[in-house]
Amino acid sequence: MVVPDGVRHALAEHAPEELPNEACGLVLFDGDVAVEYVRGTNALPSPYHFQLELDPVAWADINDRELVQAVFHSHVSSPPRPSRTDVENIGLWAGQPYLIYTVRTDELAAWRIIDDSIEALPPGVL
Repeated sequence: MVVPDGVRHALAEHAPEELPNEACGLVLFDGDVAVEYVRGTNALPSPYHFQLELDPVAWADINDRELVQAVFHSHVSSPPRPSRTDVENIGLWAGQPYLIYTVRTDELAAWRIIDDSIEALPPGVL
């Protein structure tokens, strides 16, 4: 997965703005290349979990486009690896790319979660 500088900058800019809570949104991919970041709202603001909320009109627009949707959220200081809470709350995002950014270390990593299995996605240029 390749996250070009512009998209990565948008993630890195959003995450600290939400401190002390986790930030969240969607990263849209054309193939393996990220083309856009759509900021979301954490409907349950917390430093330990998130619930992604997007404007319904934005959701409709995104769903009309033929792009891969990857859920994104930040961790305040823990490594950019899915937590137990992330795995337990994967829901409809199971099998989709799952990006985590750590504010403290400026690290970004991509994963896929299916059932209780966590798979690291090839880093490309994260």
